[in-house]
Amino acid sequence: MKRNYYFLIAAAMIVATLVVTALLYPHLPDQIPEHWNFKGEIDHYGSRQSVFMLPGVMAGVLLLFAVLPWLSPKRFEVDTFRSTSLYIMVLAVALFAYLHALLLWAALSRPLNMPRSLLGALFFFLILVGNVLGKVKRNFYIGVRTPWTLASEKVWYATHRFAAKAFVAAGSLGLLSVIIGTPPAVGLSILIAAALASVIYSLVYYKRLERLGEL
Repeated sequence: MKRNYYFLIAAAMIVATLVVTALLYPHLPDQIPEHWNFKGEIDHYGSRQSVFMLPGVMAGVLLLFAVLPWLSPKRFEVDTFRSTSLYIMVLAVALFAYLHALLLWAALSRPLNMPRSLLGALFFFLILVGNVLGKVKRNFYIGVRTPWTLASEKVWYATHRFAAKAFVAAGSLGLLSVIIGTPPAVGLSILIAAALASVIYSLVYYKRLERLGEL
């Protein structure tokens, strides 16, 4: 029942997004902004019909997570941490819903600092994911999936404990960078550093276990 609850929340967000989009659609211009550069300037427009793209992506995320148990091979089942995976699904759908709201706001010619608004949400998402990352068990779809984490359960768990702390720290620092108004490149560098550090940690830890004969 609890698992169905996650799907209901995600589905409700998708339906709400579609309803709001349908209501606003007649008021949107023929060309709507779709992309911004690091300076916060719009550098690409799309047709008004493209406004339904992100709700479609949200629906795709929900369907993907619904079939992951069937797609997962034995010994790598997502069902072993299903509640955590569905929590991450809800966060992903919520992130896309927020991004869609930003696009609608910009399409209606409302003032918006897109890089700052988007990065703030990304870092908040990183903190929330980091808080549950240690509960993610070995699988092919979610988490820090490197050759070394997939090859060893010990490396998987050690890496995800490390990555959980790294992502929460990076998300917190990133939010701070957004609040104080540093250039977007600073925040992106923090995000990339956390991801890269987790990958390197998995390699180093694997090689350490290999030397000790503990694999």
